[in-house]
Amino acid sequence: MTGRPRPTEETPPLAILLIVAGMVLITINDSLIKALGGDYPLHQMVFVRSGIGILFSLLILQFEGGFRELRTSTPGLHLLRGLLVVLSNMTYFAALAVMPLADAVALFFIAPLLITLFSALFLKERVGVHRITAILVGFAGVLVMMRPGMGGAGPGDGSERWTVLLPLLAAAAYAAMQVLTRKLGVYSKASALAVYIQGVFLAVSVAFYLVAGDGRFAEGVEEESLVFLLRAWTWPAPGDWPLFIALGIMSGGIGYLLSAAYKMGNAATVSSFEYTALPMAIASGWLVFAEVPDLWVLAGTVLIAGAGIHVFMRERQRRSPIAPRRPLRRG
Repeated sequence: MTGRPRPTEETPPLAILLIVAGMVLITINDSLIKALGGDYPLHQMVFVRSGIGILFSLLILQFEGGFRELRTSTPGLHLLRGLLVVLSNMTYFAALAVMPLADAVALFFIAPLLITLFSALFLKERVGVHRITAILVGFAGVLVMMRPGMGGAGPGDGSERWTVLLPLLAAAAYAAMQVLTRKLGVYSKASALAVYIQGVFLAVSVAFYLVAGDGRFAEGVEEESLVFLLRAWTWPAPGDWPLFIALGIMSGGIGYLLSAAYKMGNAATVSSFEYTALPMAIASGWLVFAEVPDLWVLAGTVLIAGAGIHVFMRERQRRSPIAPRRPLRRG
């Protein structure tokens, strides 16, 4: 590792504020991706948003120590973290192309429970009976939502179950990425972590363009999520450029806010505040895309969100993790 470890707090109020702000930007980002997904391939949007996002992240980096903060003795772990977030984004956005926004977001929100599980396995954070029970309840919520017909396809054709797996795979990759963020954040600034991620996004999107940018692999493909991944690059219409620029700004902001939040706070507790994105997604799906979630989605959402919130409330009663135990070292 490069430099001395930077002590972190036990979930200070600032970490909570950052994660909630990140959820606001993610909701806007998801709506923009879904709006543009009918005309442009995912890897083209990733390229544009990451190109703008990395400039934003490099600007913040100058206020957090400059380019020297990019030096690291663990490039392999940073690459792994970047690949995990690329996998998470690709699978999640592919799901958004064919699923209602609220459905995809609700399924994805098994991630905070997975963060709790992974934190116990890899960070040795203590997980008691209440957390284990919450994880089981959360998975029950996923099963409720995975009823026949979910996923945007017709019942009985088998494709809806494959589509539903996309946000679940995204959640697993995201959870692993955030646990790794907690580990690497002891040594790296949040802006440096964001730059690493944006760099991996750019590299992967360029590789997609070189291999599939002409759209030849999309020919004859009927699955909408695969078409979204494989269709040819198209020069954006003048009216779409503001949306692409907004995507880039969202990307830079999301990368920084989430990295900072998980760097500062306890991973299992910070993740509980990600559930603020659920009502945001339901509202956005209803207001922007006229998508009204059915009772199965609402029931599964209540189980998943309730389980995660219970984890936080239990930890707050047991240890009062909101109050910092020691000041965060700045610089």
